[in-house]
Amino acid sequence: MPTGAPKDLLPSAHVDHWPRKHLPPAEEWPILKLEGRYEYPARLNAAVRLLDDAVRDGHRSRPALVTRNAAGEWAETTYGELQKQVDAIAHVLTRDLGLVPGNRVLLRGFNGRWMAAAWLATVKAGLVAVATMPMLRAKELRVVAERAQCQAALCDARLDDELREAVKSPTTLSDVVTWGSDSEDAPYGLEARMAKHTAPFAAVQTSSDDVCLIAFTSGTTGHPKGCMHFHRDVIAMCDGFAAQVLHTMAADRCIGTPPLAFTFGLGGLLCFPLAARGTAVLIETATPETLLDAIDATGATVSFTAPTFYRQMAIALSRNVGRWSLQSLRASVSAGEALPDATRSFWRQATKLEMLDGIGATELMHIFIAAADRDVRPGAIGRAVPGYEVAILDDQLQSVHIGMIGRLAVRGPTGCRYLNDPRQRDYVQGGWNITGDAAMMDADGYVYFKARTDDLILSSGYNIGAPEVEAAVLQHAAVAECAVIGVKDEDRGQAVKAFVVLMPGIEASDALVRELQDFVKATIAPYKYPRFVEFVAALPKTDTGKLQRFRLKEPS
Repeated sequence: MPTGAPKDLLPSAHVDHWPRKHLPPAEEWPILKLEGRYEYPARLNAAVRLLDDAVRDGHRSRPALVTRNAAGEWAETTYGELQKQVDAIAHVLTRDLGLVPGNRVLLRGFNGRWMAAAWLATVKAGLVAVATMPMLRAKELRVVAERAQCQAALCDARLDDELREAVKSPTTLSDVVTWGSDSEDAPYGLEARMAKHTAPFAAVQTSSDDVCLIAFTSGTTGHPKGCMHFHRDVIAMCDGFAAQVLHTMAADRCIGTPPLAFTFGLGGLLCFPLAARGTAVLIETATPETLLDAIDATGATVSFTAPTFYRQMAIALSRNVGRWSLQSLRASVSAGEALPDATRSFWRQATKLEMLDGIGATELMHIFIAAADRDVRPGAIGRAVPGYEVAILDDQLQSVHIGMIGRLAVRGPTGCRYLNDPRQRDYVQGGWNITGDAAMMDADGYVYFKARTDDLILSSGYNIGAPEVEAAVLQHAAVAECAVIGVKDEDRGQAVKAFVVLMPGIEASDALVRELQDFVKATIAPYKYPRFVEFVAALPKTDTGKLQRFRLKEPS
């Protein structure tokens, strides 16, 4: 049995054991390394660590959240105020809705005070949070609700139409409570229910290995993968990347674009700052310009977003010199997709900040490879976050030689546990989490990302990584954004095609196509150049800012 397998410490009375019963068999788990700072007590409630302990330790009057109020002004919520709101919501969930530990609660909302409080309350009450992206539609929400067998939902009133449509068909989800409603439902809304509960809520004494959230890797297909994470996993991501690489501290104000339903956002924008007794700055939606406005207005110190968003922010800074002061910003974290060196350099020129690149996965909760400041090495993502072990393996799970490309594998204090899903056996092999990334490692342990294994382009016998070609194209001064895919080619099997968004004021032309092709030939191996170039107005992205290459592969 792998280290850290469930011990079933909760008493069986008044507990829903469905989450534990739907974990994969213990023999299909990755090897877990629960040593040193990752050796947690048998009883652990993540919300208590993040919030209640902060209040107990004297941080009651410190700002926990900064969000916009109804008037559009920035307003602070202290740790003490947030605790009261969380306790009231926990009472609503348990007393009004009758939920018991282990029940699943679907959460649907924009990044903001209520979404943060709802997540913390769900976890504090021993329930399982199933947060969903705001952009999901009824069909996708129905799949998530059915896969997780959710019993109740807390939802922003502005987003409840799709959710109510989703639950029209038979489902276990029987209660939908909204917040922020001015309609006739307001007397039954979350705020009205909360007003009836003013007493403190006694946190459920959960086990460290009780499931506290199910994070879905995708809600856009009929079979999304639900990643089941424990209370200790939430704290492990704070004790790992946040504490040992990012060095989050009480003075930090964390801001960014990823939704709290995305573990990149949950960690960076809520759990990391609370664990350090800092402040979470939550914005509902953002453009590059409005994110810069928010950093400036709130004195944010750490930003989290995807490389494409940073590049657009750098373009805005270069075209509006002096408009924004980013003096408060000390760190900028990039994840979600490969960070091209051109984007790193562009951001550094615009802000004087070195980008902190990282690679993570919903399956492992958060970032497990990264480098900061002096540890940054050109072209590399970084090294294993302390507590994690990284290897580059071949198809037989043997380590490849230094400098050779293989499959990225990782193991540490967190790991993949899919919700009742045969794909567990694909992701976990030989005790390793096989991430689906093609990468290489140097003698010092630095990892160089080449491509997602399904984004490798096989052309005339050569393996070409789409991100490498994108990085080369992005170095051209005329290019704002780029995405590369492989297209069918009778002579080569596949040919490289680049979709290019041009800088403002640059006109597309056949001459520019040839110029870009020659530029790439002079930058990387000539056989990797894009034989086809298509100029587009925008590239398809997820609501987290991540490039969707698969949509470019779809027939037009």
